[in-house]
Amino acid sequence: MAEIGLVKFATIALHVGQAVLPAYRSKFSKHRFQQPQLLAILCLMRYEDWTFREAEVRLAEHAELRAVLGLRHVPDYTTIYRFLRRLDEAVLEQILSAVVRRLVAAADCQATVAVDATGLAPGAISTFFVKRAKDRGEGFTWRHWLKWTMAVDVDRQLIVAQTARRGPTNDGAILRPLVDAAHQRVPIALVLADAEFDSERNHQHIRQTLQAQSVIPAKRGSPKWQVHGVRAQMRQAFPVALYRQRALIESLISAVKRKLSARAPGRSLETQCLQALLLGIAYNIYRLWLFAWLGVPRMSTEPDDLKLFVNRNRDFIATRGFNISQITFRNTALRGIELNF
Repeated sequence: MAEIGLVKFATIALHVGQAVLPAYRSKFSKHRFQQPQLLAILCLMRYEDWTFREAEVRLAEHAELRAVLGLRHVPDYTTIYRFLRRLDEAVLEQILSAVVRRLVAAADCQATVAVDATGLAPGAISTFFVKRAKDRGEGFTWRHWLKWTMAVDVDRQLIVAQTARRGPTNDGAILRPLVDAAHQRVPIALVLADAEFDSERNHQHIRQTLQAQSVIPAKRGSPKWQVHGVRAQMRQAFPVALYRQRALIESLISAVKRKLSARAPGRSLETQCLQALLLGIAYNIYRLWLFAWLGVPRMSTEPDDLKLFVNRNRDFIATRGFNISQITFRNTALRGIELNF
């Protein structure tokens, strides 16, 4: 992703890691690398879609990146891999919470949360090769893949809860613990989900336990079935205007896959799940840079909107350490734009 450089991203990732992880696992550690440093390297790997060997090479070539991370030595790729395997989902949840806390103030208004799932490729197989194989025959039979389920604050475009498991699977029962985890990080006013999560139990949990509104299409079962409760209300008068906001989670998933990675590489299911959760954390750290450094929840890429934003926030941007006259855009569509600073 070209919007921010590796040095800025690594700085934020290191600060997040220092807030959650101790420097060393025990007093008997070699004290050669600190845990926050290795976590920042893992986030860089997901941000740039590096392999473990590529991460070692990039760190050896990038002196400024090593200086920001405080590395006196370049870690071997096996060191990074072993640190990844020592992580568990509970630690990654703490890291996700630390990022969200920096983005969401306690006094903020209640959020609209959308829930959806997407598949991630377990390896580096070429998508072109897959398409050609389908053109010449039946293609590949995918028995299993990694299913990444997330809850997203659609207004801030922020992942507030996530989980990963082997697919295909029914995610109806995952909705309740997922929105509970999201509710601990941001107050929820509205939950949007597609028909995969349709059940009366999910509606009742959201409305009674979380005291929030739920909008889920009631499409399970035959149209002739008689449904009751909230599902009956969804069939009789479905709130289309509210449900349209769910499309924003599709935009977030598309951005992650296009700009970061569409893979969760690993030989084992455990490694693939860790890679998927780190992918969500890497995306949130990118959003943290936009929030904390530029103070903008969602930035338009239109030239007029960019000029208006920067001119209105000149003093604020300057306090963040930016030289306004040196702001450049690496996005091809924005190159050569004159903002008249």
